Amino acid sequence: MNTICCKLSDQYLAALRKHLAEGTETDLSAAAKLGRKALRLGVSVADMSLIHEEAQLALLPPELVTEDSEKLSRWAGAFFRQTLAPLEAAVGASPPPVAAEKQPTSTGKVNIVTLKKQLQRETLKCKLAEKISKEQHRQYVQLQAESRAMQKQLQHLTYKLLCSQEEERKRISRELHDEISQILTGINVRLAALKIEASTNTGNVTRKITNAQRLVEKSVATVHRFARELRPAMLDDLGLIPALTAYLKDARKRAGLQIRFSVAKAVTTLALDSAQRTVLYRIAQEAITNIIKHAHASRVTICLQSDATNIFLEVNDNGKSFSVSHALVNKSCKHLGLIGMRERAEMLGGKFDIKSAPGNGTSIHVHIPLHNGTGKKLKKDSICSQKMENS
Repeated sequence: MNTICCKLSDQYLAALRKHLAEGTETDLSAAAKLGRKALRLGVSVADMSLIHEEAQLALLPPELVTEDSEKLSRWAGAFFRQTLAPLEAAVGASPPPVAAEKQPTSTGKVNIVTLKKQLQRETLKCKLAEKISKEQHRQYVQLQAESRAMQKQLQHLTYKLLCSQEEERKRISRELHDEISQILTGINVRLAALKIEASTNTGNVTRKITNAQRLVEKSVATVHRFARELRPAMLDDLGLIPALTAYLKDARKRAGLQIRFSVAKAVTTLALDSAQRTVLYRIAQEAITNIIKHAHASRVTICLQSDATNIFLEVNDNGKSFSVSHALVNKSCKHLGLIGMRERAEMLGGKFDIKSAPGNGTSIHVHIPLHNGTGKKLKKDSICSQKMENS
């Protein structure tokens, strides 16, 4: 761009900024004045298009989107078209009469036709650029709306996660106070009594020491139960199946449930990584917790299967049904467990599906990709071959 165009570009930018700031949509006198000046200076339509594009990018950048952006873009387009009006009129006007020997008429006509075609091409380019700009603006607004929606959803999930953590901490604190503290207090009382009786009456000392030992064993068992619920060491040391077996035996004793745990032979040969073991264990654990708290079921079946590419977990109960769609969109912390199970499965590229119907209880289906290709194709007679049932 030469010096004349650069100077005109600065003047055009200032005039367009003033036009947009004043909001005088119908007053385009400044644009007409600039157009006449461009005609006198010999500025082409292509140069004016470039000057307008630079000015519009400076005043209305795509990243700064407001409610008035579309209106301001429309005003800028009208300003630009008014600036081109003198140039269009000059191209469309008849050439001044000249002597035949100086400039042939045919050559003048050819030049006018060429200029008209050039103007038409530049006008089409401007319209196309304006259309593309509007489409890009629309897409940007849409992306912003989607981004805000995703941010709200993330904030909502974070809030529910914090609520769940606080509830878990409250539960652990309450159980520590109700169980461990009471047991340790009882031990302390019995030891104090033993100290007094040791010098006077030795007959009951042995019996009371035995009772104190039982309280210690009970407190140790409670601590071990808390440790298993937080993170069972067996899951890392022995694998998914032994860890699930131990957890289900404990749940059966505590809740009085009839639990049937079935494992396909092919699953026992899989080398699951830590993330896969953890996800499957936590989903099963959360499912059993929900059944105990809400379903009031008497029977539960859990089955692990696999094929060449996936491992499957299925949990069924005969308890009360509920609205799955309502539970998954509910904004309270009550149903965060279901959302957490789905998120855990999707985190590893798997899928989580839950169905609940009156009279049929609730059924949970999860499949997790193996990724490492260690799975084997199951035969019909090998499915659910290992069982752990109530005695």
